[in-house]
Amino acid sequence: MEVVLAVLGIAIVLFAVITLAKSVRIIPQQRMDVVERLGKYQRTLSPGLNLLVPFIDSVRTKVDMREQVVSFPPQPVITSDNLVVSIDTVLYFKVVDPVRATYEISNFLQAIEQLTVTTLRNVIGSLDLERALTSRDQINKHLSSVLDETTGRWGIKVTRVEIKAIEPPPSIRDSMEKQMRAERERRATILNAEGHKQAQILTAEGEKQAAVLRADGDRQARILQAEGQAKAIRTVFDAIHQANPSQKVLAYQYLQSLPQIANGTANKVWILPTELTKALEGLGGALGGLANMAGDLPREAEPVAPSTEVETRALDDEPATEVLTAPVPPTAALGGADYDGAEHIEKR
Repeated sequence: MEVVLAVLGIAIVLFAVITLAKSVRIIPQQRMDVVERLGKYQRTLSPGLNLLVPFIDSVRTKVDMREQVVSFPPQPVITSDNLVVSIDTVLYFKVVDPVRATYEISNFLQAIEQLTVTTLRNVIGSLDLERALTSRDQINKHLSSVLDETTGRWGIKVTRVEIKAIEPPPSIRDSMEKQMRAERERRATILNAEGHKQAQILTAEGEKQAAVLRADGDRQARILQAEGQAKAIRTVFDAIHQANPSQKVLAYQYLQSLPQIANGTANKVWILPTELTKALEGLGGALGGLANMAGDLPREAEPVAPSTEVETRALDDEPATEVLTAPVPPTAALGGADYDGAEHIEKR
């Protein structure tokens, strides 16, 4: 009898413990449990301490309310230009209504995967390979809008859909690599030609500016040289007029300049001013007076004809040279700038 009472007591204690365990339910944060009473939806347990009716209430599902990430396996998709590409997708979603996620669909994760695959095939099927590779943002937005609209009635919010990779066939990849390599070589050639062109343009501009600067410097030098020569001539001319030289001095200066006039093979005509003969007579008289004073008398000179024109010829192989005398003002004998010798030449 005592053994039976002991077993009965242990059973009662065990039943009390089980009943207490089934009556108390602690829910963690970001999780909600769907409770059924006798097979019918009763309520949703929120995070914290919750009490249930033991053996009557039961938890149907435990729903994670956090945002979840699901990576779907690669799916073969045919593009509009009949190329089979493999596409990997990543889906971000969260459950906003645990009751509808439990009772509206049996397996919402599998349903989202199949919906993503079918929508992706519809979108990629309307694009060619090049547009599919360059229009990922548009594909992602289209997938997000379609999935969000469909899964909304399941109590699920699709926050984002990303295409992780689009893998074309190996032959297409080889062709794309060759095309990319050719495009890069073309760009490199264009850039090299542009650089060579710019270098030639800069070199030509530099040479042009250098030539302009050299010409300007030469012009400035010639101007300064001409101004210096003009100033020197004016100074000499002013000094001659201020000194008022005699005919003898002018004749002596002209005689000193005769070697320079005769220098060169192109000099054919010498011009002797008519005043030169008179000046030479005066210079000879002056030299004769000096000789008389020194006791050295010169021999008697032959008379000089009064003609104003004298012809002389060279004794060597030089061509004949005509010496013409004409009235030349004194300033011309000293290189005056305002003398025009052409007006005083009397050609024989």
